[in-house]
Amino acid sequence: MKLPVIRKIQQTCSVEEIETAIRVLENTSEASSLKPEEVDVIGELISNMCGALEVHRMIADGMAEKDAANAFMKKVLGSIDK
Repeated sequence: MKLPVIRKIQQTCSVEEIETAIRVLENTSEASSLKPEEVDVIGELISNMCGALEVHRMIADGMAEKDAANAFMKKVLGSIDK
């Protein structure tokens, strides 16, 4: 997950657009002709989009945009450390 990518997606796409893109990528990732590296890239994109959705939700709950992005990354890093 990359915070600059997550922020760009969150700032430029609606929740509905992100959800649609995730569905498309999930379906695409099931194509048997994809190489493992391509599936990894799709997985990274999906992860970043899911992060953007989480930031959108935090903002909708009243958190400032910058605080939401930072809180999300702290949450991710905290779960990695465990």
